[in-house]
Amino acid sequence: MKKRPDQEFKDYAVKLVVEEGRKMTDVGHELNISSSSLGRWKKDYLERVNPSEEKETHYTPSEVAAMKKKHEKEMAAMKTENEILKKAMHYFTKDHE
Repeated sequence: MKKRPDQEFKDYAVKLVVEEGRKMTDVGHELNISSSSLGRWKKDYLERVNPSEEKETHYTPSEVAAMKKKHEKEMAAMKTENEILKKAMHYFTKDHE
């Protein structure tokens, strides 16, 4: 029966890769761990150590186009609003004697 590695051992193996810059395959061979297991441990470790970092999001070209269109529409509305406010400011700051 194989004994499952504890969290301390997993962290040690991952630190060899992350902090010392060693290759996962080399560390895997030395510690008799598969590279895929070490990769999963590394992912889990990085999520625990850096939970505040946002995950990278990937968008399809159609999603990017839709977001661009939405932002352009919002920008046009803001420009119109800004022009109205400028005109109102000029109207109310004039002397009305």
